[in-house]
Amino acid sequence: MKVGLAFASSVGIEGSEALDICKRAEAAGFESVWGGEHVIMPDAIGSKYPYTEDGKIPAEPDTPIPDPLIWLAFAAAAAPTLKLGTCILIVPQRNPLVLAKELATLDRISGGRVELGLGVGWMKEEFEALGVPWEARGRRNDEYIEAMRELWKAPHAEYHGDFVDFDPCTCSPRPVNGDIPVIVGGDSEAALNRAVKLAQGYFPGEGDHERLVALLERLRNKAEEAGRDPASIEVNAMFGIQMADPVAGIEQMASAGVGRVMVPAFFFAGPGGLDRMEAFAEQVMPAAKSAA
Repeated sequence: MKVGLAFASSVGIEGSEALDICKRAEAAGFESVWGGEHVIMPDAIGSKYPYTEDGKIPAEPDTPIPDPLIWLAFAAAAAPTLKLGTCILIVPQRNPLVLAKELATLDRISGGRVELGLGVGWMKEEFEALGVPWEARGRRNDEYIEAMRELWKAPHAEYHGDFVDFDPCTCSPRPVNGDIPVIVGGDSEAALNRAVKLAQGYFPGEGDHERLVALLERLRNKAEEAGRDPASIEVNAMFGIQMADPVAGIEQMASAGVGRVMVPAFFFAGPGGLDRMEAFAEQVMPAAKSAA
């Protein structure tokens, strides 16, 4: 089983901190580092955060959320074996041609290490502040992915859709392997359908084990109904309450069919945090390597 360090960008804020957390995570056996995204945090948020009971995002207004692509580009050279992922990038807020260029550039300079974890967004106020339409963001997201994949495949690409429309053009450089793996985040019916339709991976936000198992069963059923092998969708799951007994948590996640656990770097914030991260890794990595 893979072990990723989620939200590392919000812990390693300064340059030296970013390099340090990546180097030590790589040495400790983590397979990947991840950055989250919110461009701004509105003072008043009426939108319901989907992953807490009270609907409130577990962050303060000034919680650092660096741009994940810039942070990952800075960190890429510090740990040359770590995968570089977003957890998650809010794709409908971005221009798909610019994003295709940014992702392909990062993938090329890192030697093909980028994974695009994406979501369609839950905070309407952020979309409004950015001047981006809130409506139909799911359909726009899906077109953006299709359009980017056309640009990544070959020169002289074109795409004609409802939200993206361009005549033949070339976007270079292109990803090392001709594509960038997509991981769909979210627990909704739409997220499950999107993962089956266009993704190599799925990243639910559900933290309760029983509900996670039920959610993944629904994913498998949907994949089979679509004629897709469920095993072709790698499950990335948040490692939260499992921190109380990490080794048992790894075994629990493996039994649910999780391929990568995402350990929030927030557990290792503050003084002595990276020492705690290394102690955690010494305990957990042997179990992760042996997990089915």
